Amino acid sequence: SLRFPQKLWEMLESSKFQSIWWTEGGKCVAINKDLFEVEVLGREGQQVFHTQKIKSFMRQLNAYGFTKMQRNFQRSASLPEFLAEEAAASAHSQILYYYNPSFNRAHPWLSEMCKRR
Repeated sequence: SLRFPQKLWEMLESSKFQSIWWTEGGKCVAINKDLFEVEVLGREGQQVFHTQKIKSFMRQLNAYGFTKMQRNFQRSASLPEFLAEEAAASAHSQILYYYNPSFNRAHPWLSEMCKRR
């Protein structure tokens, strides 16, 4: 049985899941919350993680040193552009971003340093 960081890594490297992916050049993990709940946590008989609740999964991330990141969107001055950006930002609100300095796609060996607190 793989440790949480290894399961997460394999999931990110797999093409099976649409709800979780690498961002920022492989430095952050992005999770589409609603899709992740259905696609990963709602799997019958094929549990990837030992939970069906997003809050428990997020606690696992925190326990292994991941921190939630805020996306900073630059706002435009013109009203039409601002409204378009607001719509895009609300679509992004379902996307959670997590960062751990020891979890980097370019340096797989660092994931061994992800220890449970």
